[in-house]
Amino acid sequence: MKVWVHFVRAPIRVVLISRKRTTIRLKRQMVRVKIALAQEKTETKEMLVIYRKYTQGNASEAEMKMANKQFLDVLKGLGLGVFAVLPFAPITIPVMIKVGRWVGVDIIPSSFSSAKLPRQQQEKTREKS
Repeated sequence: MKVWVHFVRAPIRVVLISRKRTTIRLKRQMVRVKIALAQEKTETKEMLVIYRKYTQGNASEAEMKMANKQFLDVLKGLGLGVFAVLPFAPITIPVMIKVGRWVGVDIIPSSFSSAKLPRQQQEKTREKS
């Protein structure tokens, strides 16, 4: 009788362990998205300040390049937002990202694409640009 109970409990333990791992992964991914969205928010605020300076004639060329780059990131985010509303979004978005990389077009905003890179690679990419 005890052996039978052991076999019944073992699959339950496996299910509970895998559920915990899944929730931990999900929480980590949600924290990454939160950090990336916070970064996008601050960059967009800076972009708007720079555009305000530009209308007054006080913005430098380097600031305008940074603001225009952020504006492109905002457009990329809006483009992905369209796919998020469509049915089968969990399938279509990764497919679009893969096709974009295959063609040579980056469709992910910079804050989301650099969130996956280790810090050393992020510093190297910043030095190059």
